[in-house]
Amino acid sequence: MAQLVVSPSARESAAAAPAARQQDRIRTVALTVLCFTAVLAVGLQQWATVRIGGFDLGIFDQAVRGYAHFQLPRSPIKNYHHEFPPGFSLLGDHFSPVLALLAPLYWVWDDPRMLIGAQAALFAAGVPIVRRIAGHCFAQAPPATVRRAADLSCLVYGLGWPLLRASGVGFHEVAFAVPLTLLMLERGLARRYGAVLVCAVLLCCTKEDLGLLAAAYGAVLIGRGRRDGDRPAVRTGLTLFVLGPVAALLAIRVLIPAMGGVPGYYWNYSALGPDMGTAAMRFLTDPIAAFAVTVDHPEKPVLLLWLLGPLLLLPLGSATLWCAVPLLAERVFSDNPSHWATSHHYDAFLWPVLLVAVVETAARLHSRHTGRPVRRWTLGAVACSLLISVVCGLGSLLLPAAWTPSPSERALAEGVRLVPTGATVEADNNAAPRLTRRTRVVIADATPRDAEYVLIQTVRKMFPFTTVDDQRDRVLLLLDNGYTLLWAKDGVVLLHRTDTGRPVPGAHVPGDDSVPVKEPEVRS
Repeated sequence: MAQLVVSPSARESAAAAPAARQQDRIRTVALTVLCFTAVLAVGLQQWATVRIGGFDLGIFDQAVRGYAHFQLPRSPIKNYHHEFPPGFSLLGDHFSPVLALLAPLYWVWDDPRMLIGAQAALFAAGVPIVRRIAGHCFAQAPPATVRRAADLSCLVYGLGWPLLRASGVGFHEVAFAVPLTLLMLERGLARRYGAVLVCAVLLCCTKEDLGLLAAAYGAVLIGRGRRDGDRPAVRTGLTLFVLGPVAALLAIRVLIPAMGGVPGYYWNYSALGPDMGTAAMRFLTDPIAAFAVTVDHPEKPVLLLWLLGPLLLLPLGSATLWCAVPLLAERVFSDNPSHWATSHHYDAFLWPVLLVAVVETAARLHSRHTGRPVRRWTLGAVACSLLISVVCGLGSLLLPAAWTPSPSERALAEGVRLVPTGATVEADNNAAPRLTRRTRVVIADATPRDAEYVLIQTVRKMFPFTTVDDQRDRVLLLLDNGYTLLWAKDGVVLLHRTDTGRPVPGAHVPGDDSVPVKEPEVRS
């Protein structure tokens, strides 16, 4: 019988494999910790400087606290400001039952900062997934190339500017959307289609419109499955393509209204028509005018440049980019300026798709062209992305001044401590999250709410007021109608209602017959 002869080089490679895997694990842990530390630091920096608002951290804090007490997710901040009836559940605002998974964290520490930490952990959980994605995409490359590609992909993902921006504005459902989208895409590359469907279901429970993202990925799987002769991929793709929109419509048309939501409340497409049917007809009968909406304001093309420019257009080389189209269309067709802005959390929903598209494109270019231009192009995308991240938050983490609150911000934190536990209070938006744990707090807005205490600024305009004069007028109105000045410092005042028999003109508390209102839209 012939003996199996193993060459010395093969023995050396086999012996080196465990060491290489150990190094990969160490790198993955280090990059995961780096991501967690960076995004957590950005969030805590905003907390330390009193710049995170009741919209939206306070809202989610009140919601998760409700889950932690085995109740529906209710938020007085949301209810009062948008005039929803008492007891309104946030499941009637956005369908995000996945947030209930955070409830046990509040049994450990009942504090809004727990959500900041949870979001950082969920973002960081994407790092190991990104390493696996790079491994799938560069499977035919030499091990050293795979390792470099994985390290750079994890670095760009973990320090990505969309994650930093999302962390800087508090907490949102995007905390779950990011790792779930990554996992869905990774399981698709691994051809584990049952797991793909599970991830899609969880995405549909994260936010009602993410069924559209799942449907777009279904189209991608259909195309790839037909190309590769992969019938399970085609079947899975068809399932997602059909059921994704069904899940979105079910949440929007049935589940949200069943939880007290108002049909059409978030319809922000008046330029296309008053409802979905009219908009669809507009696309069929006058597509040029319909698509012209996407460029009717300079911020819309700037948004596209902002998303693709720092990545040197590499996402355009992958079919995975189609997954971003539904969410991006929601923004550029919208007439709500907040949706076009790059300063909110919306970019983070797209970040997993953009990142995976970049990795797939880079891998394909590497397999076809191994020269310096390809390496320079991909390394240039890495450098540009990280540079944007430094500008968007990383750089400020190293500046002591960026961790120091201004006098008015410091005064807000001091005023919070003067509000008695258990009181009802109207608070400055940025003070509200610091009061959700021990008071019944709503944000001070255009309508007086007859609260026992009012904490408000008088020197700097704060959301949702349109001018500082409006804030000062509110203070004067309250002082003339039953409130007394309890404390004042650096443009921040704390008022206490001492004469409950004197009605405040214009005061209103939402009742069972309240009609919800939308946030006024202000074009820049």
